[in-house]
Amino acid sequence: MPQPQSHQLHIQLIATGITQSITDFTMPSWMPGYYQLLNYAGKVSGFAATDNNHQPLSWEKTGHSTWRVIHSAGSAIHLEYDVNASTNFVAQPWLDSTHAYIAPTGVFLYPAGYLQSAVSLTVQPAAQWPNIATGLAKTNTNTFHANNFDILYDSPILIGQLESTPSFTVKGIPHYFTGWRIGNFDKQQLSNDLQKMITSAANIIGEIPYPHYTFLAIGPGRGGIEHLNSTTISFSGEHLNTPEGREQMLSFMAHEYFHHYNVKRIRPVALGPFDYTRENITNMLWVSEGLTVYYEYIVLRRAGLMTTESLLQNLQHNIAAYENTSGRLYQSLTQASAETWHDGPFGRSPDSTISYYQKGPAMGMLLDFAIRNATNNNKSLDDVMRTLYYRFYKEKQRGFTDKEFQQVCEATAGIKLDEFFEYIYTVKTPDYTKYLGYGGIAIDLQTTSSNKKIYSLSFIREVTPLQEAIRKSWQGL
Repeated sequence: MPQPQSHQLHIQLIATGITQSITDFTMPSWMPGYYQLLNYAGKVSGFAATDNNHQPLSWEKTGHSTWRVIHSAGSAIHLEYDVNASTNFVAQPWLDSTHAYIAPTGVFLYPAGYLQSAVSLTVQPAAQWPNIATGLAKTNTNTFHANNFDILYDSPILIGQLESTPSFTVKGIPHYFTGWRIGNFDKQQLSNDLQKMITSAANIIGEIPYPHYTFLAIGPGRGGIEHLNSTTISFSGEHLNTPEGREQMLSFMAHEYFHHYNVKRIRPVALGPFDYTRENITNMLWVSEGLTVYYEYIVLRRAGLMTTESLLQNLQHNIAAYENTSGRLYQSLTQASAETWHDGPFGRSPDSTISYYQKGPAMGMLLDFAIRNATNNNKSLDDVMRTLYYRFYKEKQRGFTDKEFQQVCEATAGIKLDEFFEYIYTVKTPDYTKYLGYGGIAIDLQTTSSNKKIYSLSFIREVTPLQEAIRKSWQGL
């Protein structure tokens, strides 16, 4: 980054051990976690290829995102190119006179057929930038290692004059929070809150699968994306100085954090191994995203960082947001998941599409209560998540299919769940009263003069012992 104010990153790639004499180098077309195609290759300029003796190699552009290089088999290939880093968004690289944010899929080419090759990365920061924060393993000063390109692409890098809150451990694992211009707030309190949040999340699954974890705060208004042992988040510390802002910020961080379980490890089969050249379509984003919204509330409630009232308010908001769109009559949750690549995560239009961020968490609550009721509160959605984690991620080392997800839910509940899954695969109206009643929760509907539906969730006063037990254990009480 020789001239940060120019927004130009300069990249040098040295590839060794390639056995063929023609190699395609490709820029990914999307970033896992952000399910939209992005024109990363359009920001590449100044491409050049040479051999070990600095002699030019022949190359041609064979597609929008691919550069084909002709070289001697087994010889080293040296590439140089620039990337324009001027889009201030979490899924895009950024460079200016104050800091750099490296979104790896938008910066680093990979040689076709060698995604599983190890990568060594050296960062040369701009002058007066002393700090580099990333989830990558550090091997030397400013040099990092990734076992393969999937790990590299999953490890954003923040560079500049960074600030940190006190580090902490959970189950003996170190956790860090580092950011750019994070603002004025009680930094120890944030570390304490994150420690409680991560402990709550880890108690659901039963283990922490990474050696260290880093929260990368890249400034306000830039979105958030999850990774295996880090997350990139929009952040302004001033938001933590009000109760409402603190809860919203912690919810956001809980969501991105829980994704390291649900989507990075507990994942549909379509979401890994990745094809970086095209859409990776799945019907199951309502699980990967929608259930993660549900668990951000549950994690914070069980950690004592969210009140019961806020828990219910968040869930009734999700229900109302879904039920107030006419798109609910036309698009199912599985369709919304599969069509997000062109509709976007919040739907193309509320008149014809829905968002899995809205209906997904509501269905998570219904599914959780259905399982608890069917098993006399001996099992819950937590058991489903644990089964998916240990059976598919750890034992089978793969994602699950749509059918396998339903099978795990039904095996956990001990009953068929055909009615519930109709709410997922069709546009059938959910029976909120029935399912919420399992947990001793009432749902009241009011309609305004403009026909807007307002839903209110509240605890039923007179409940059975089972309803009371479900309601308490659901909150971690």
